[in-house]
Amino acid sequence: MVDYVTIERGLGPDGRIAVVRFDRGDGINALSPEALRQLTDAARSFEDDGETSVVVLTGGAKSFSAGFDLKDAEGRSRQSMDMGTLRRHLKLGPRLTRAWQEQITIGAIEGFCVGGGVALAVALDFRVMARDAHMRVPEIALGMNMSWQSVPRMLHLMGPARTKQAVILADDRISAEEAYEWGLVEQVTDPGKSYDAAMALAAKVAAQPPISVAMTKLTVNRLAHALDDLASHMDLDQFALASLTEDHKEGVAAFLGRRKPRFKGR
Repeated sequence: MVDYVTIERGLGPDGRIAVVRFDRGDGINALSPEALRQLTDAARSFEDDGETSVVVLTGGAKSFSAGFDLKDAEGRSRQSMDMGTLRRHLKLGPRLTRAWQEQITIGAIEGFCVGGGVALAVALDFRVMARDAHMRVPEIALGMNMSWQSVPRMLHLMGPARTKQAVILADDRISAEEAYEWGLVEQVTDPGKSYDAAMALAAKVAAQPPISVAMTKLTVNRLAHALDDLASHMDLDQFALASLTEDHKEGVAAFLGRRKPRFKGR
């Protein structure tokens, strides 16, 4: 089994910063099912870690993540799964984002952050983005819906109109400047400097009283996300149903064939 994720603990003030690096070494950093499992396990490894106050999540030098891996064999096997098996398999994504919502987290984003990469990024507390990086949410262009409870999280960050603009206009790139203006990221840095800026922010967090920080995060999250489960309880099933449509098959085929899709609404 290839390790896509590395963890380094004991950094920063009093060793209270940890860094999780997701890097498949291919400049794309797609989220295969195995990558989702490894990233989830990495987040959960901090659940009982009283020595770590803040976790910095970073990708490779060229990309944070290209999103779900449409070429992965396990991922493509979803096409032949029955509905029950498919629903269980689709829980990998929501499980990932929930795990990363539990700690104090900062994302360092270089290059591109696409689809599932955006879903992961908005589950974090803070996002630092390089000036030449961009985000994109291509799910609708693939005949799918944005899942993993991402829509409520995006709504909290930038409001309904910008959320609809980001998700529905699937082919539009969101530049770092736009992401900052919309409230999708908290800081923009020079290219190649997002990690340094994220570590500087992490140091400020780590210097605060750990228990007070943890309780404050919990309070803010509970208030902000109180209705998220209600609002998005069907997004997994919507995703499963959308994956059975002809438009989804056409969207994926067009993506893999590098052509413009022809959707028919069925």
